[in-house]
Amino acid sequence: MKNRILILVFLVLVFIPSGVDAQCAMCKAVTESSTGAGSSAATGLNSGIVYLMAFPYLLMAGVGYAIYRHKKQSKA
Repeated sequence: MKNRILILVFLVLVFIPSGVDAQCAMCKAVTESSTGAGSSAATGLNSGIVYLMAFPYLLMAGVGYAIYRHKKQSKA
């Protein structure tokens, strides 16, 4: 049981984004030009991309937990 918790903690830490700057080429060009003009659009765009990226991982974790719980109940 302790090994499973360690593996789970490791996976959570691996998938937590830290300082992710993921943009397409057009978005990068727009944010670079707006940053030069003193706008904070780049920060907002990066935050939005990370926000949208988090939900598929949360959904997969929920499905995985449901499968785990179902298998544990069927064993008992």
